[in-house]
Amino acid sequence: MKASPSDQARLLELAALDAGIRHAEHARRNPAHTERVKELLAVRQAQSAELTGLLGARDDAKAELARIESDVALVDARAARDAGRLAATSNAKDAQALEHEIVSLTKRKSDLEDAELEIMERLEAADAAVAGQEELISATNAEGARLSAEGKAAVADATARIESATRDRSAVAAQVPADLVALYERLADRGVGAGALRQRTCEGCRMVLSGTDLQVLRRAEDDDVVMCPECGCILVRTGESGL
Repeated sequence: MKASPSDQARLLELAALDAGIRHAEHARRNPAHTERVKELLAVRQAQSAELTGLLGARDDAKAELARIESDVALVDARAARDAGRLAATSNAKDAQALEHEIVSLTKRKSDLEDAELEIMERLEAADAAVAGQEELISATNAEGARLSAEGKAAVADATARIESATRDRSAVAAQVPADLVALYERLADRGVGAGALRQRTCEGCRMVLSGTDLQVLRRAEDDDVVMCPECGCILVRTGESGL
């Protein structure tokens, strides 16, 4: 195949644009932090389960405290009633029984108040544990939101780069003969479509050409479309080829 050196040089522009499109496509399909966001989802699920347990423990403490407070109120009411009866009775036997019950109620109230203090301490610790767990979840959510936003921005940026490079590619391809573009694209489908020969090295595969291969290239006309003997891409010769 024949093609002017300028048309062959444009293949390097196509190759660079295609490489940029591939890189952007990879970035769009694999946005930054994807794995970390997945990890954070699992972490948040575990943290939420832990919070559910802590909330349950706090609710149990609240319920127990309410029950004890109710019992204290009943004891106070019973003691007040007995005190009233004691003040009103003139029967020694009844008075003795009431006094005994008041002592028992006083002991019962003391025990309940001790238990109440213990439950209040548990409730305070439960509140602190819930607050701490909610802070962890909030931090996890914040990190997840930030990374998700960065990922979306990266996808949008990659999409914009793909669209821009695709437009540029169409403009460049329109300036190259159709048969040369077709050959380039067939080769690009299998690997590298075109690469410059620079200092006797094919930039398509980074292989240094042998003396024999270089001799063949020296004999080729400028408008001959030549291939790299190593990778098979179109080898674009320039003033830096070292021939």
